[in-house]
Amino acid sequence: MEFNRILVPVAGTEADEDTLAMACKLAGKGKTTILGVHVIPVERSLPLDAEVATAISSAEDVLAQAERTVAKLGYHLETELLQARQVGPAIVDQAVQHSVDLIIIGLSYKTRFGEFCIGCVAPYVMQNAPCPVLVFQQHNPEAAA
Repeated sequence: MEFNRILVPVAGTEADEDTLAMACKLAGKGKTTILGVHVIPVERSLPLDAEVATAISSAEDVLAQAERTVAKLGYHLETELLQARQVGPAIVDQAVQHSVDLIIIGLSYKTRFGEFCIGCVAPYVMQNAPCPVLVFQQHNPEAAA
């Protein structure tokens, strides 16, 4: 299967590096474009275009790290920084806008109330994406014990 455009949401978690590496492997050496997207959620009490300096600075650092990760593997990463009310719909909108062929979502291993928790972004994207979605879940550190 060949992909022309792969979208990888990056959140600054440990899963980002492995997810970006997977995107590079799937891109091969063809003309596949890898798009890294970071979404800053904006509270409803603020205007959508509010300048949240600390969040923007942190998001720029996340995207810069993603670019370095992909560059080490010999690829180029196009990046976008978005502000939205909800992360899931923003990712799906970007997938539609950029006509992506694949979305790769990385999930850090998280628990809530002692149980594994996938959160709400990945399920929303899987349900509403206009293309296949590959979910990369970071391993459970306790599973090897």
